[in-house]
This record gives sequence, C-alpha cells and structure tokens, in this order.
Amino acid sequence: MSASPASPVTARSAATVLLLRDRPQGMEVFMVVRHHEIDFASGALVFPGGRVDPDDAGIAEGLGGDEKASPIHVAAVRETFEECGVLLARRRGEQALVGADVVRRLEAPRAALCRREASFADILAAEDLVPATDLLVHFAHWITPRTQPKRFDTHFFLAVAPEDHLALHDGGEAVDSAWIRPADALDDAAGGRRKMIFPTRMNLMKLARETTAEASIGAARGAPIVTVEPEFVRAVEGGRELRIPLAAGYGGEIFLAHDMPASGGAQPR
Repeated sequence: MSASPASPVTARSAATVLLLRDRPQGMEVFMVVRHHEIDFASGALVFPGGRVDPDDAGIAEGLGGDEKASPIHVAAVRETFEECGVLLARRRGEQALVGADVVRRLEAPRAALCRREASFADILAAEDLVPATDLLVHFAHWITPRTQPKRFDTHFFLAVAPEDHLALHDGGEAVDSAWIRPADALDDAAGGRRKMIFPTRMNLMKLARETTAEASIGAARGAPIVTVEPEFVRAVEGGRELRIPLAAGYGGEIFLAHDMPASGGAQPR
C-alpha cells in the first residue's frame, strides 16, 4: 500500500558517497552490490550510503557546527567506512588523511560497528580522529516520492578516495563491489547485466559527463543543488515515466524508470 498523498510518511535523512579515482582508462566510481535478501533494491548496484544515526549529530556538534560538518556529512563519512572500509578522517590538528595502517588497525572495530556493537564516536575517540567532512562535495539531493510507504531524504556527495585505502564491500549488506567507469555501469544496466535503481542510474548519467575526478568535483562545486522528488507521469511499456525538475541538471524532465523500487520505497543511492 502506498501512503496517502495528503499524509505522506516523513522522509528519513540519509547520505550517499560517490568515491572517485582516476585511472588510465578514465575516472572510476566505487559501487557495491546489495545483498539479495535485503527488502529494498536487493541485488542492485548502488553507491555506499545509509541513514543518519542519532550519534552522528553528537559527532557533528563536536566539529563546531560548520555547515560542512552536519550530521548528514558525518553519516556520509561513517557509512563510507562501514560499507567499504575507506575512512575519510584525520588525526586531530593534522591535515593529512589517516593512512592504510590506521584503517587496517580498525578492521575489528569496523566489523563491530557494522554489527551495531560499537559506535563511530568511540572509534574516532580511540584514535583521536576527526571526520574530514570538508572533503565531501555536495552532488545531488533526492527525496522518495510522497506516495511511498518508506521515504528517504538523501544527500549525495563526491569524494576522492585515498590512494592507499583498500575499498571493499562489508560482506553483510553488500556482497560484492567494483571500481567502474560510470559509462560502463550504465551499459551493464542497459544490457541487463546489472540491476540498477532509478536514482543511481540518473546520478551515474550526471557523473559520466566528466572524465576525471577533479573535473567532476569542480563541476559539482559550481552547480546548484536542486532537490529531486520524482513525480509519476504515466505507465508505459517497460516501466513508468517520472518527472524530475529540469533545473536539477539531469538533461531533461521526463525519464523512464524500469524499476519502481528505485523511485519508491528503496533508499536512493
């Protein structure tokens, strides 16, 4: 059952990170495959991300209330660490990101964090670390349609992956992972080799316009963030047409969504 448009379910805050790296064949983005037994978007290729936790607000307060250190920014750093083992953090008072040695030392705490047996705040405190939220560049903002029974208010961020951090899926929510060029991921989805939800496809299309991480981040810094809350237009053969704001920068207003969990109950990522 869908929620009544007159009384929509409150959308839960969430964050998603598009980790980028440059390779001779072009820019790649890190993506994970969701577990097949997860209720929403099972088996889909998505970006790392998840809901904002209550503890994220406490960490954000300790960062001084900067606009780039909100609970959503903290959630983005935490989820990136949880889901792929990349830790965008620094020693307090330092500019360099932590090295792979620190990340390896935190493998057991990370596993406990994924099991909800440890807190991100405690992990940071044990190593005197501060989330590097300033490295996150706002890329997109999507909200699940009002008619859906589960809704998310998701902010997408770009970040360059530290060279020496090994990105790898957690083996729980995500069962596989890959560094892949945006155009190749889109081709795989179009060819039926990958399952992909609507927001992921749209943001890969947007990301594929640039060929380097620097260019992608530069373009994102210079572009306004326009909130996207897809609206149903009509059912057509092969899916449904959805309307999004032209000003959001996706190159149009009406797009075909092949999978309704993409635009509906599943968290956009």
